[in-house]
Amino acid sequence: MSQFQDYLQREPKIELAKKLKKVIWMLCSVVFLLVVMMRSPYKIPLPDGVHLDFLPPVHALLNSLVTVMLILALVMVKYKRIDLHKRAINTAMLLSVVFLLCYVAYHFTTEETRFGNLDADTALSEEEIATAGNARYLYLSILLTHIVCAAVSLPLICFAWMYGITYQFEKHKKMVRWAYPMWLYVAVTGPVCYFMLQPYYQ
Repeated sequence: MSQFQDYLQREPKIELAKKLKKVIWMLCSVVFLLVVMMRSPYKIPLPDGVHLDFLPPVHALLNSLVTVMLILALVMVKYKRIDLHKRAINTAMLLSVVFLLCYVAYHFTTEETRFGNLDADTALSEEEIATAGNARYLYLSILLTHIVCAAVSLPLICFAWMYGITYQFEKHKKMVRWAYPMWLYVAVTGPVCYFMLQPYYQ
């Protein structure tokens, strides 16, 4: 029996899935709460000489690695290499967790960089907006779709992963049809947003 057929015939772990569902909803709720809180204008002060300005390129790198892992995972499942598919997905999950921790830490402690803000103050002037031109609207469009897809895809990704590890393959495949393209879009547009915003980092 092939490894692929062996996986398909495994008994679903229903009780484990029930427990994981509760954990997933709790984690998603905490993440959404943190994302809302970090939009506050009040930032957590860091000790003198300590800053997290180095994190934006790290965010871009982590998202790029997630993109690679997601593409690899798709290729491996097409070739029915479930072991490598699992490794790629688990690596993408781990990288995404590291990204989330870095992202939250950065935005809780550092003022937001705004596209077109050349003098690094808290507001965009009409002159700065005019200078940025249509590129600013393109950036905001990509950023908005990036944020929406990240929010919507988070529980879908978690449930798709949960259905996979509990051997509920029909539910896994149905969830992946929605979760995978959104996750890939978020991973790809993250570095795009960084490189578009990079000239305005101070």
